[in-house]
Amino acid sequence: MPELPEVETVRRGLEPILAGRRILRVQVNRPDLRWPFPPRLAERLAGRRVKGLRRRSKYILADLDGGETLLVHLGMSGRILVSGGPLGQFVHDHPAPERHDHVVFDIEGGARVTFNDPRRFGAMDLLATAAAEAHPLLARLGPEPLGNSFHEAYLTAALKGRGTPVKAALLDQSIVAGLGNIYVCEALYRARISPRRRAGAISAARLAALVVAIRNVLADAIAAGGSSLRDYRRADGELGYFQHSFDVYGREGAPCRTAGCDGTVRRVVQAGRSSFYCASCQR
Repeated sequence: MPELPEVETVRRGLEPILAGRRILRVQVNRPDLRWPFPPRLAERLAGRRVKGLRRRSKYILADLDGGETLLVHLGMSGRILVSGGPLGQFVHDHPAPERHDHVVFDIEGGARVTFNDPRRFGAMDLLATAAAEAHPLLARLGPEPLGNSFHEAYLTAALKGRGTPVKAALLDQSIVAGLGNIYVCEALYRARISPRRRAGAISAARLAALVVAIRNVLADAIAAGGSSLRDYRRADGELGYFQHSFDVYGREGAPCRTAGCDGTVRRVVQAGRSSFYCASCQR
């Protein structure tokens, strides 16, 4: 599933083609994705101007004139691709329709935005902009890891007394929003913390280092356009390439990249998810 860097990369790719422009037509090719589409989705979107795009956790939010916001989640295999348009970075002609093109937006200026999702675990909803934060998918999310509310004091308080492994705690979206398996593994490696360590037993000093590691690994991944492992593509159709910089994720049995460490990367399964780490330098 795309994590925060992939979703943020898509949002940034969509912003220059959507922000300030009007949605001319919408073609909805099926009644649902993970859940049914909201009633009259195409009719309610046609003619609306996109005031701006923002991201909350792994959701893209397009604020529209008229007081509604389009919420989009990519799910496991969702892709948002742009063709046409006047801006130069989207020079591809409109491609022939594909089997899993479920929603197609024609945008003022000639661009086309296509939501393609083979597994149909993605989602779209329309909600009142003023009440967006109360939406069931958003209401219980924790702070954004790149925002001002995520800091050492917050994380120390959030993890205090927790007996769960720190890996599981960081994947809890009510503690911190947007983190997924890949970037938690990478951040814990950078902070030299074992994914198996009890969350409540980590000192404030080490949590401070973890906050920095989380911020840095996310920033590095966004700069690289995210990680392309299976289905993920940027809005311009290109692959992200942060996967070439993984220190531990997917590197089971490979040498640890820490200078002077003779350990190898191990894989353990925690709550059904693979955790990758170096047992020699992550404690």
